[in-house]
Amino acid sequence: MLRVAEQYAATDTGRQRRANEDALLARAPLYVVADGMGGAQAGEVASRIAIESFQPGLGEGTHPERELAELARAANARIYELSRQNAEQAGMGTTLTAVYVGEREVAIAHVGDSRAYCLRDGELLRLTDDHSLVDELLRQGRLTPEEAVEHPQRSVITRALGPEGVVDVDTRSFRGRGGDVYLLCSDGLTTMVPEVEIAAELVAHRRLRDAGEALIGAANEAGGRDNITVVLVRLEEVELGQGAAGSPHATQAHALDEAAGEGARANGAELERTIVGAPAVTAPPARPPEAGAPAAPPPQRLPRHAPAAAAQPPRRRRRIPHAGAIGAALVTLAILAAAGYLAFQNVYFVGTDARGLVTLYEGLPYRLPLGVDLYSSEYVSGVSASTLTPAQRARLLNHTLRSETNAGDLIRSVELEQFE
Repeated sequence: MLRVAEQYAATDTGRQRRANEDALLARAPLYVVADGMGGAQAGEVASRIAIESFQPGLGEGTHPERELAELARAANARIYELSRQNAEQAGMGTTLTAVYVGEREVAIAHVGDSRAYCLRDGELLRLTDDHSLVDELLRQGRLTPEEAVEHPQRSVITRALGPEGVVDVDTRSFRGRGGDVYLLCSDGLTTMVPEVEIAAELVAHRRLRDAGEALIGAANEAGGRDNITVVLVRLEEVELGQGAAGSPHATQAHALDEAAGEGARANGAELERTIVGAPAVTAPPARPPEAGAPAAPPPQRLPRHAPAAAAQPPRRRRRIPHAGAIGAALVTLAILAAAGYLAFQNVYFVGTDARGLVTLYEGLPYRLPLGVDLYSSEYVSGVSASTLTPAQRARLLNHTLRSETNAGDLIRSVELEQFE
C-alpha cells in the first residue's frame, strides 16, 4: 500500500502583489491548492471557502474521485451563492486542484489553471489540463506553443469554482508508486518558472523543504508577479500491516510521523498544514500591463534529467563573452521596438490584465524578446472575464485589431451586459 513519507507546503505573496489570494490544505492523505480571483478580498474569500469545504476530508468510501468532485461542487455552490448575495464579491471565483492518496492510486480533482504533477524516475509528468483560453486554443490547434508564450490572454481561465451555479470537475486516478513526488501549485509558479526548471529543482534537492523553497525562490527571482503556492508530497510503499494499526486512510498522518521521524519534520514533513492566504507585504507596484509571465505551454512528459549540477537553469550559468556586440544588438532592438510601437499607436485590441479584468490595449498583442511589449493598457473595466461564457470570451478575446471607437464600444457593451 501507499503512504505519505514526507510533505512540504507553503504559500508566498510574491513580489508584485500586496495580498495573497491563494490557499492550501495539506493533511495526509488529502492535499488541496486554491487560487482565488475577483479583486479586493473576493478572491481570498473564494479560495478560503474552497479549502474549508475540503477540511472534513473524505469518508471511507471506495470512490475518491467521486467524493472529491462532490466536495468541489459543494464549494462551488457556496461561493456562487455568496457572490449573488454580496455585490462586492460578485463574480468571485477560485481554481482548485486536489489530490488524495489512496492505497494504490492517487485521485485528482481539478478546475482552473492550478496544476498537479508527478516526478517519477527523474521525469516530470503533468497530471492536469489547464482550463484556460490559451490552452484551449492550443488543444484546438489555433495557437502554436510559440504564440501561446506571448499571448496577452494567458491569465484568462475558462472554468473556475464560483462564477456559475454549476461547474464541471475533471477527475482522474493515477497509479502511485513508492518514490513518487507529487507537486500541487498555483499558476504563480508555472507562469514564472519553466517546467524543465521545476523538474531540475525537484531532482536537485533530496529534501522536499529545500525543493519547495527553491521553487518559490525561483518564481520570485523571475519577477514574482503573482502569489506562489507549492505543495510537495513524497510517497513510499509499505506492506499491509506495517506501521500503525487501523485503516490505511485513517493512519496516514501517523504513518508520516512514524516513517519520517524528527528528521522528516525538519525537512518539511509537517503532519498538518492549512494556510489561507498570507499577511500583506509591501511590494513594488506591478508594471502594467502584466497578463501573466511568459512560459511555454509544457509537454505532458518531460525528458529524464541529468545530475543536479547539469540541470541548473541556463540563465544562472550563462556567460557574456561579447558584451559590446550584445549591447549593440540591444540598442538596435530597442530602436526597432520603439519604431514599431509608434507605428501601431492607432491600433487597439481587447484583452485582460493580470487580475483577469477586461482591458482595452493600444498597440499590437505581442511581446518582443527581453520583455519589450508592443502594447499598453488604455482602460481597465470592472468586469472579470471569468464571468463571461466561454463563447463570449472566445469572441471578445480573439486579438482582433480594432479602432479606438470600436474597441471602446465593445467594452462598454460588456460593462452594460449587452455583449452577446
